[in-house]
Amino acid sequence: MLVCLMAHDKSGALPIRKENREAHLAYLESTGCVTLAGPMKNAQGDMCGSMIVLDVPDLAAAESWAANDPYAKAGLFENVTLREWVRVVG
Repeated sequence: MLVCLMAHDKSGALPIRKENREAHLAYLESTGCVTLAGPMKNAQGDMCGSMIVLDVPDLAAAESWAANDPYAKAGLFENVTLREWVRVVG
């Protein structure tokens, strides 16, 4: 099942994002379930959130994946939503 993770950073948390970026990227690569991923940017061009599509067996696996993301562990996110996603194009 594909799950879209949308995460919005806490206000003023860009330093937390930068400090944990390498660990986050290593986590994405090491888990083997990331279909696509990238940061969202604000009007100033600064990273302010994440959009990740996971290919996992169920929503519980996506929740576990999200909880173990170094960004989540560092307290970067204001909120995170997980929704089943259906690929139509691409």
